[in-house]
Amino acid sequence: MLTAGISPDAGRTRTLAWRAMLVSLWTATLVACGGGSDPAPGGGQPAEPPPAPQRAGQLESAALLRNIPVQDIAAALAAKESLAEGVVPRYSVVAYRIEYLTSDADGKEVRASGLVSVPQKPAGARSPVLSYQHGTIFRDAEAPSNNAVASEVAVVLASLGYIVLAPDYVGFGASRGTPHPYLLARPAAAATVDFLTAARTWRGQAQVADNGQLFLTGYSEGGYVTMAAHRALQEGGSPHLQQLRMVVPGAGPYNVQATMDGLVDLVRQEQPALGALLNPGFLRYLGGSVQREVRRLLLRALIPGDADVVYDTRFIDRFLADDTRYLADNSNVYDWKPQVPVRLYHGRNDRTVPYASAVSTVRAMQNRGAGDLVSLTDCRAQPAGHLQCVPPFITYMLGQLAPVAQDL
Repeated sequence: MLTAGISPDAGRTRTLAWRAMLVSLWTATLVACGGGSDPAPGGGQPAEPPPAPQRAGQLESAALLRNIPVQDIAAALAAKESLAEGVVPRYSVVAYRIEYLTSDADGKEVRASGLVSVPQKPAGARSPVLSYQHGTIFRDAEAPSNNAVASEVAVVLASLGYIVLAPDYVGFGASRGTPHPYLLARPAAAATVDFLTAARTWRGQAQVADNGQLFLTGYSEGGYVTMAAHRALQEGGSPHLQQLRMVVPGAGPYNVQATMDGLVDLVRQEQPALGALLNPGFLRYLGGSVQREVRRLLLRALIPGDADVVYDTRFIDRFLADDTRYLADNSNVYDWKPQVPVRLYHGRNDRTVPYASAVSTVRAMQNRGAGDLVSLTDCRAQPAGHLQCVPPFITYMLGQLAPVAQDL
């Protein structure tokens, strides 16, 4: 769905209506489709995060998926439901599925997967690398490496000349069955950073040449994961950081507290009876039976009945416990100083991920001395809602990369 998560099935996303708005909003899956993991033990301060598995980023396998002719990509873009407007493909694309090692929400080693889309250029030609993080999805079939078709965003972007890396995330693809760590910064970042490492190993083996440039982008949950990965690259002194040129995240809940405050306001408007119970700072005082009912209603509202992947529930449990410290330590990705340009994009009428999340991110980063490295551009769609701003985001993102990206 190229909407709340920029994936091809835009029509399906629109039908999720209220559910999709809330789900993508916490743009970090809070719950499970009929299941999930138990909340982390203890109350207050979270435990120190476990060290990353020693084999994180190790390439496990690579498989050719298909060749996608440029004509097929052009036809997909011309389709009525296409959300990638004004894009003219230049190259056919070869799609590969890469499996690699990363970590889950508890720091345990897990085998994950992702899609690598390579533009078919003349022999010896080089390409910049674009890591594209998809938005919220609810079915495993929508994961990039399970959906390597002409309309998949990663494939479309590769047809413009980028080598595009699209991690499936933990919980999808090869790691289906492991709870998806929605809005948990460390495992979200790990799935992307470790995929960068595995894909670099594969490019060396397959003699797929890159030009030393790396870009990160994503919308909705993808925007959040993009920001988490950028911070992890910088804090960890990753060698990938030397190649990073620009980061363009759209409509992500980087500031989780601001996002949740906006969600509570939305709940009050849409569900008055439920909203009356949701008073930030006082949720922990709800009686056990009442809190369980609130949780049940939230889960029912957040996850569609046909979801076939499992979401980690600890985020919503911490929220209902008023555990703001946990959210700050484990979910927020907005208050730090980047070292390369970060170009945020958001719609003022976004009721899925509140505009305040982007505003507070820019303010926090500039307060730390980021200056002009960080900017926020408003979506001009009418209305400037979450889904309506997907097509202009793609246009904006490509426009930001164009003056910097070489060898397209």
